[in-house]
Amino acid sequence: MNLHEYQAKELIKKYGVPVQEGYASSTVHEAEEAYRNIKSQTQNNFAVVKAQIHAGGRGKGKIKGTEQRGVAVGKSLEEVATIAGNILGGTLVTIQTGEAGKKVNKVLIAQDVYYPGPNPTKEFYLSILLDRAKGQNVIMYSTEGGMDIEEVAHKTPDKIFKEWVHPSGGLLPFQARKIAFNFGLKGEAFKNCVKFVTNLYNAYVGLDCSMLEINPLFKTSDDKIIAVDCKMNLDDNALMRHPDIEALRDLAEEDPTEVEAGKYNLNFVKLDGNVGCMVNGAGLAMATMDMIKLSGGNPANFLDVGGTANAQTVEAGFRIIMKDPNVKAILINIFGGIVRCDRVAAGVIDAYKNLGNINIPIIVRLQGTNAEEAKKLIDESGLKVQSAILLSEAADLVKKAVA
Repeated sequence: MNLHEYQAKELIKKYGVPVQEGYASSTVHEAEEAYRNIKSQTQNNFAVVKAQIHAGGRGKGKIKGTEQRGVAVGKSLEEVATIAGNILGGTLVTIQTGEAGKKVNKVLIAQDVYYPGPNPTKEFYLSILLDRAKGQNVIMYSTEGGMDIEEVAHKTPDKIFKEWVHPSGGLLPFQARKIAFNFGLKGEAFKNCVKFVTNLYNAYVGLDCSMLEINPLFKTSDDKIIAVDCKMNLDDNALMRHPDIEALRDLAEEDPTEVEAGKYNLNFVKLDGNVGCMVNGAGLAMATMDMIKLSGGNPANFLDVGGTANAQTVEAGFRIIMKDPNVKAILINIFGGIVRCDRVAAGVIDAYKNLGNINIPIIVRLQGTNAEEAKKLIDESGLKVQSAILLSEAADLVKKAVA
């Protein structure tokens, strides 16, 4: 589950991680009130207006049809109100959203932390994620923080450092000091960085994150270390331990079909193909998608109905797949281990009858428990549903359907 910047910052603050303070606003009036609060706290006329969407590249992205950036600095109440008005309700197009962009429903009015002072300011990059190959969390960091970190990684990979953390020991003090040293920090800034990295890692573990990125991690002119931005992704499987965090989920930022699939406990991911897939088991789903590609088609989705497929889940899967206008055929590939194939077949027949007006080929491949009975049910149903036992048979039927 992804979170907005303002939500992620509030969570890491609870672990003692200093952040660029700000207020989320849904209207221009709220943005004006946020600006007044910030000005009273900092005595600084500048404030940063940040579009809140689940995508990166906001600083370079633009509101569709305008020159308004997704992140901009206002130097007065009037400028902040104008920028907020330009962003709110608009569609922000970034390198990560694609041409469709994402609608902006909230902006974050944040403190300007780039003010001059006794020491130079500096931007760094730091993220924590799981290295699946090593089975350890890894802290990736660089002295070259900011909007162009992808370019840094591509052109100068030597500037990207990595620090692996063994799960049994956690982040050790010398590792946090090593990171601060590689940032080139000294004195008070060094001490603050060590504390920042330690607390941030504790937040990563405590919140069950799968990814936590701070870009930029900022050294202020008075040697404070703060998170100017925060991108957080949470492990969905651990949300049962964090009902308060699960309540922060913004459904407006997610694909509507994926949200609907979640209501039926279906694992669904939309893709850009022409063959809808309904499979039980992630491994079988991946093999089915490969088979579709080899047959000349392209999978339109990943849909795993799990090991307890029944008439209700099958019908829900049908409804979700049929919402995609690019789908030219639907392939149902079920291996009956726990689930009985004849029950799935009955569910397919019921769903077909309930939905009606299905004018694309439907191919059903059932193998395992009661597969023969299932094939007989489908063949005798009188519906335009093609059945197969072998995967090769299903592949041939898919090939004909998309030819």
